[in-house]
Amino acid sequence: MTTTTESGESTDNLRTFVAYVEDKPGVLNRIASLFRRRNYNIIALNVGRTHEPGISRMTFQVTADAGMAKRIEANLYKMVNVLSIEDISEVQRMVRDLCLIKVNVAAERRTEVLNLVEIFRARAVDVSTDTMTVEITGAQGKIQGLVDALRPFGIVEMVQTGTVAMSRGTQGVAARMAHTVSAGGQAPAARRSAGSMT
Repeated sequence: MTTTTESGESTDNLRTFVAYVEDKPGVLNRIASLFRRRNYNIIALNVGRTHEPGISRMTFQVTADAGMAKRIEANLYKMVNVLSIEDISEVQRMVRDLCLIKVNVAAERRTEVLNLVEIFRARAVDVSTDTMTVEITGAQGKIQGLVDALRPFGIVEMVQTGTVAMSRGTQGVAARMAHTVSAGGQAPAARRSAGSMT
């Protein structure tokens, strides 16, 4: 069964990548420029620091078939600031977004909104005389479900993070490789061979 994102993209070819990069000025801009030049369509992007000083972790989702996914990995490995990259699209993984939704709601209807919030396992984080702000964390489908349920009340503001993802179980391949490289070790053979692809 084919499903689509809110923007109309097919989820059949939605690939999720995790990359570890050096935390230096201009790295994100260079990676974004690579995607623009290669005409790769980024659906979601999140960048944040890790527990290791000087290393940031990127999670990004791209529409790509298997062949294009391998080319994305190869092109990113050629960049000097990229320590490691892993396509986690076909492994067991946890995928989360965070969303804040501000809704028009008078005092007499707050209970209705709070009931919806409880159903979706979200929470109210701010209340004013005529609005309520709700925080929800989860997969994109769950977030969209709450947005649809709250829309009749009148959504006045909404902000959403980029997707974050992590493979289940033991330490991920990209995390292990990034730690090895940052500690002064050599890039694994898998990385060197991937970087030779065009």
